[in-house]
Amino acid sequence: MRLADRVAVITGAGSGIGRASALLFAQEGARVVVADVEATGGAETVRLIQQQGGAAAFVRTDVTRPADVQRMLDTALEQYGRLDVLFNNAGLAMPFTPIEQVDEALLDRLLAVNVKGVFFGCQLAAPMLKRQRSGVILNTASTAGIRPRPGLSAYNMTKGAVITLTKTLALELAPYQVRVVALCPVATDSPMLPAFIGDQDPAEARRRFIESIPLGRLNTPEDLARAALWLASDEAAMVTGTAFEVDGGRDV
Repeated sequence: MRLADRVAVITGAGSGIGRASALLFAQEGARVVVADVEATGGAETVRLIQQQGGAAAFVRTDVTRPADVQRMLDTALEQYGRLDVLFNNAGLAMPFTPIEQVDEALLDRLLAVNVKGVFFGCQLAAPMLKRQRSGVILNTASTAGIRPRPGLSAYNMTKGAVITLTKTLALELAPYQVRVVALCPVATDSPMLPAFIGDQDPAEARRRFIESIPLGRLNTPEDLARAALWLASDEAAMVTGTAFEVDGGRDV
């Protein structure tokens, strides 16, 4: 098993990419701290992990609150004795919106969750990982941070920030043998997808998304979970500072 005896903390683990990753990490031997702002979804992920014989604990976490993030990380230490993988996966989407129609409330929320939430996770986990002189931080970014498209100005900006933070920390933490990688998915068939579609016709919007992907389909949460598993494992021991595209050729 690729994550045997390791401890992983995953935010946004109550659904979608986070849940798929939590389940797969547990199958591969990790003990998982499931973090999500929604208690119902997070508790269900824990139930599914335990049902398959894995070890997991749920911590309700609002990633925009440093105290919540610290409690989430402390739970890993208190229950499992260490932290090996932090997957900063929680994020918000936005519908296609011309820049002049992006209101300040939406902008603030996107910055709070997509940027500050990732920053707090990295900032508070760094001392733990530096003391251990080992570990992996995975940050969910997006193809939007590499090849941005019009109508998503605020969202694209946040994901570009995540990629830059990831590259910065890859250098800053390399002396401590801590790796930092950004996952960059194309549109994923998850509960977040309707937030991108917004008021558009769902079938038509979905068709346009798929047409932009050379391999001809959307990501599934499991696609991202498999990528995250590999990046978290020793098989990716020389991978750090990378914006790792899981995009079916979208960014070519």
